[in-house]
Amino acid sequence: MYSFMGGGLFCAIVANILLVVSTATDYWMQYRLSGSFAHQGLWRYCMSGKCYMQADSIGESVWVGPPGYILSQLGWGVVAFSIFFQSCSYRLHKVTCGPSLAYWNATRAFMILSAMSCFAGIIAGILSFAHFSAFERFNRSFAAGIMFFISALFVLLAMAIYTGVTVNFLGRRFGDWRFSWSYILGWVALLMTFFAGIFYMCAYRMHECRRMTGSR
Repeated sequence: MYSFMGGGLFCAIVANILLVVSTATDYWMQYRLSGSFAHQGLWRYCMSGKCYMQADSIGESVWVGPPGYILSQLGWGVVAFSIFFQSCSYRLHKVTCGPSLAYWNATRAFMILSAMSCFAGIIAGILSFAHFSAFERFNRSFAAGIMFFISALFVLLAMAIYTGVTVNFLGRRFGDWRFSWSYILGWVALLMTFFAGIFYMCAYRMHECRRMTGSR
C-alpha cells in the first residue's frame, strides 16, 4: 500500500512542477514570422528578443465554407469549436475568424485549475501517511486519487483546446511552425497526474481488500 502511495506522491509532485513550468513559460509553439523565429506561450509571444502580451485576437479572413465545415475541420470536440467560433463574424460563407481571448483564457484557466487540483491531491496524499483518530486513514488516499484524476481531466481539456485551435487556425497561418517544449511538458504532466491517481486508487483498493479479509 505504502509503495503505491509513495509512487503516486512522487508522480504527483513531478506533475505539479511540470504544470507550473508549462503554464508559466513561453514555448508552447515556435514559428517563423517575417523571416525570423518567434515563440509563444499562454501569456506572451516573443520575437526578435522582445516579448509582448497576447493580443485579444489574432485573426484573418479565410474561406471556410458552411458552418458545418468548420465543425468537421476542428475535430477536437464541441469545446474547442465553441471557443474558436466566438470570434467569427459571418458574411455569406466568408468568415473572419481568430482564436479570441476566450481561447487563451480557457487554456490558462484549465491549466491553473489542474495545478490547483494536483496540489490539493498532494496535500491529501501526504495526510494519508499520517494517522488521525478522527478520520479513516486510507479514505484520504481515495480523495487524493480523485483529485489527481480531476487534475488530469483539466489538463486534458486545456491541451485539447490549445491543440485544436493551433492546428486548425494558427498552423494554417504560420507555414513553418511546431509545438515546443512547454506544450510537451503539459502532456507529460497529464500522464503523471493520471498515473498518480491510479497509484492512489490501487492503494485504496488494497486497503479495502485487507480490511474486508480481516473482518471475516
